[in-house]
Amino acid sequence: MIRHTVAFRLKHVPGSVAERDFLLAACELAKIEGVQKFECLRQTSVKNNFTFALSMEFADAAAYAFYSDHPEHVAFVQKRWIPEVVEFMELDYVTHAP
Repeated sequence: MIRHTVAFRLKHVPGSVAERDFLLAACELAKIEGVQKFECLRQTSVKNNFTFALSMEFADAAAYAFYSDHPEHVAFVQKRWIPEVVEFMELDYVTHAP
């Protein structure tokens, strides 16, 4: 299992229609085959500048690669993410068993 997360800050005014539209478009990524446990999250901590996060899981590296290369994901990144996201941090995790 791979948990893919990305925390980010948008250029849009908080609570604006543009912010809402971006988040709705981001949630469409949940429909891509192989995406599991998709969540769109709002940041509540004052410890960083990010305001939102997306979190999702994939069964394995092949499912994650399928998502990453999927035309809908690629289009979202080019048409929405690059022009509208000011700052982000991407983190990918696998379960660690000590």
